[in-house]
Amino acid sequence: MKLDGTIALFQYWDRLRNGRPAPRRAEIEPADIKPMLADTFILEQDSRGAAVFRLAGTRLCAAYGRELKGFAFSSLWAARDQSLAARLAAGALREKSVSVTGFEGVTQQGRTCEFELLLLPLEGGVDSPRSLGSLTPVEKPYWLGNDPVLESRIDSMRVVDPDREPMFLKNRPAISVPPLAPSAGMLSSDEGAKRRRFKHLVIIEGGRDS
Repeated sequence: MKLDGTIALFQYWDRLRNGRPAPRRAEIEPADIKPMLADTFILEQDSRGAAVFRLAGTRLCAAYGRELKGFAFSSLWAARDQSLAARLAAGALREKSVSVTGFEGVTQQGRTCEFELLLLPLEGGVDSPRSLGSLTPVEKPYWLGNDPVLESRIDSMRVVDPDREPMFLKNRPAISVPPLAPSAGMLSSDEGAKRRRFKHLVIIEGGRDS
């Protein structure tokens, strides 16, 4: 993993799973990953067993010049890479595998841009497999979003052992990872309020003064 956004999303996912093969879909809080949200997506498996976009971030859709929801994941890729891309997505959906892929996006006008793709499994049960991912440009050229990417060409890929990856990331500069629950500084300053924590929420008992 090379990009800060990729590392931050992986670390957030790793903290949520807490030793399990994958966290549950319901545990992902969009507010927790707000800085990365525009580049993230969720895949699901359709009736044919293919990976399709269930949700896709605004910056990601802009880069490809279309709303990606409902489109096959393999449709982003050059013909030579569609089979490999489909296998990577299937690995995340059905085998709980994690992968990082470097690829080149080629635009309508022949421009190129390097991207990094991260695929992370989510626990949705046998009947509803899901995958969380991010697709992030290495650089953000001025034309990205105006000159749409027509096809993606894989340059490199790696299947990641999520239990060993944190050791390799220790040598990287510290990345700010979103908290899993509100911090004390985010709470009301009313000292008299009673607070109870429920999962990621903090409940402040009481109400408006009459």
